[in-house]
Amino acid sequence: MQRRGLLIILSSPSGAGKSTLARRLMAWDPTLKFSVSATTRPPRPGETEGVEYYFKSKDDFAAMVEAGEMLEHAEVFGNFYGTPKAPVEAAMAEGRDTLFDIDWQGGQQVRNSSLGKDVVSIFVLPPSIADLESRLRTRAQDSDEVIAGRMAKSRDEISHWAEYDYVIINRDLDTATDELITILRAERARRDRQPGLSEFVRRLNSEFEARTTGA
Repeated sequence: MQRRGLLIILSSPSGAGKSTLARRLMAWDPTLKFSVSATTRPPRPGETEGVEYYFKSKDDFAAMVEAGEMLEHAEVFGNFYGTPKAPVEAAMAEGRDTLFDIDWQGGQQVRNSSLGKDVVSIFVLPPSIADLESRLRTRAQDSDEVIAGRMAKSRDEISHWAEYDYVIINRDLDTATDELITILRAERARRDRQPGLSEFVRRLNSEFEARTTGA
């Protein structure tokens, strides 16, 4: 009873822990396909082409958008981000779930796309704004100016929480991971996610009829 793959959207303000939760979910189920985005921002130390992102020039990125090769795209802090469509569609056809670590703008575009009926969207909230800022500073990857910009953006990001199917408050990473896994298990088990159920139940009924006839 192979089902069609899900599109799992994980969003949060920067620093709330969505990337860590995404890595934990991938470790729990290695069959998950992580959607690698394309971006025009330069690589950070330790980032590898095709692993964290596909790094594109602005001209190349614009050409992909123009050709309809992006499932979603958005401008964030002066750089462009987007999801190539072909790998996602291939994974869905194979019955594999694809995990998206994207912001609310990208999530909105995916939900409004032709693949929207296969979306499960989850928003991650920080336990407090003070905790959010502390996490950003602990990463030690951005300047004070960039951190201030991310904090200013966080209020707008958080205002979109009600657009999502599920919300997780990341007070404790282990608890938040368990909640995320529970959501995925439940969504996979939904009746409309299992296309072979009707045929399976017909076979069960045939067994009942065979028992009755035999008696």
